[in-house]
Amino acid sequence: MAFVPGQLFKDEMEQPCFILTRTNSSQIRTLSFFLGGFPTWKTTRMWSAIPLCSTYLLALLGNLTVFSIIRAERSLHAPMYLLLAMLAVADLGLSMSTFPTMLRMLWLEAREISFGTCLAQMFFIHSFTDIESAVILAMAFDCYMAICPPLRYSSILTNSVTTKICVAIVVRTILVQFPLPILLTQLCFTRVSKLSHPYCLHPDIIKQAGSDTMINSTYGLFVLLSTLGLDLLFVLLSYLLILKTILNIATWRERLKALNTCISHICAVLLFFVPMICLSMMHRFCKHVSPQAYAFTANIHFLAPPILNPIIYSMKTKMIRRWILRVLCQRGVCKSGVAICQ
Repeated sequence: MAFVPGQLFKDEMEQPCFILTRTNSSQIRTLSFFLGGFPTWKTTRMWSAIPLCSTYLLALLGNLTVFSIIRAERSLHAPMYLLLAMLAVADLGLSMSTFPTMLRMLWLEAREISFGTCLAQMFFIHSFTDIESAVILAMAFDCYMAICPPLRYSSILTNSVTTKICVAIVVRTILVQFPLPILLTQLCFTRVSKLSHPYCLHPDIIKQAGSDTMINSTYGLFVLLSTLGLDLLFVLLSYLLILKTILNIATWRERLKALNTCISHICAVLLFFVPMICLSMMHRFCKHVSPQAYAFTANIHFLAPPILNPIIYSMKTKMIRRWILRVLCQRGVCKSGVAICQ
């Protein structure tokens, strides 16, 4: 039977409120959310599913290719490429956390998601988002070290230091994200609630609560500022120092050469942080924005980086581009000559 929002939610205020405790397991099983963000017309859903599935496959293929190349090629076992592999893993996790429920909605018309599944999806989406943010910060530090004190780069940013940075990123993410689903289980929800997105996000879930959300909102804001906010601040600081160093270079040609090393990372920063800032501002301060605006901004934030990051880095990173061309030539895809494969 097709999902009709008006029929399901017209009596929402009459639904009982459930506080999720350990002794109330039967109520936990009945509590669920309805995902939003897509129109309910069948023809629109089917036409939306085709490009969405294509982009999902493209994101998986691109990030798996980048990760596999860096893992297989020993010459790429360097700090910059290790961080790029970490970025590909974060993009893979983000894609696998968001796309499946969207495709399930469009193909199977299954908008309902259980409370436990919603919390798990929320945890993984926000965790991989925090990991990507921290990796982008680490890559900004890599760019700074490559341009500002280049002679000290190899002695400071070693493979072991890069590995420790990656471990610290994962530990930080788990520590700050783990309390979020636990705090949500203490809130009071109606049996049926409609979300604004085709996946579960923390600000969207707490809007559905029927009890005081001050603790959840405050901690959510703390997590946002202490992770993505601080990461963005230090990224901007890194680029101020990089720009200062570039402006001190004598010739324009050398300035452009130095700036060209950061182009891929600048694109990654813009792709990730600009939609994130817009989405956060809309959730925090714009109470009367249409659900379509929420969904569009969130989709750009969560779907664009996993798709475009591997394309950008494959085009701008010479080692990865050569490896891909060599593989294509060996399989007979490139037939224009051997010069391109070398």
